[in-house]
Amino acid sequence: TIRLIHSVADVVNRDPRARDLIKVIFVPNYAVSNAQLIYPASDISEQISTAGLEASGTGNMKFMMNGAITLGTLDGSTVDIAERVGPDNCMIFGLKAHEIDECRRSGYMPMDLYNSDERIRRVTDRLVDGTYERLSGNFSLVRDSVIHSDHFFVLKDFRSYVDAWEKLNELYRDQTAWTKMAVTNIAKSWYFSSDRTIKEYATEIWHL
Repeated sequence: TIRLIHSVADVVNRDPRARDLIKVIFVPNYAVSNAQLIYPASDISEQISTAGLEASGTGNMKFMMNGAITLGTLDGSTVDIAERVGPDNCMIFGLKAHEIDECRRSGYMPMDLYNSDERIRRVTDRLVDGTYERLSGNFSLVRDSVIHSDHFFVLKDFRSYVDAWEKLNELYRDQTAWTKMAVTNIAKSWYFSSDRTIKEYATEIWHL
């Protein structure tokens, strides 16, 4: 994954059409000291774990407290954020946990999506067509795992993810509306304070 990030960065950051507009970087040591700079600098907090497979974390709450808009699946503590801020102040995409279970039971075939969706085919084929080979060679293992098994339902959520990003891009053009969303996230983040959390654990879990 780290090799792929660097390979994508190599392509994007050297592209004269893109390099002055966007940069891809990998932060090698995601520690508290780095997080103190990253959280307040972020406009969007991507929480893209597969619904039902990720343990709750606190990073998304810290992004929220600094005004970042959550773009994520209904998974882990992102569920709590979505409940607090409402659908107008976050961007939820992808399958829900029970839908993931239904796909597994019904026999999900990612190759069907690969064959029927030209955009998915184009994106996955770039892993092996030489686009990202300058630094690390091709990523045939990544491509094969996605189009043949797709354990994390990346292809299944792909279209919904792209649509969510396009909606966020439109929203960002309205800075008044975006600021309102950011302030709402900051205001609603009180719920995730350690005081409330510890008190709730003490009364409901530990019965103290």
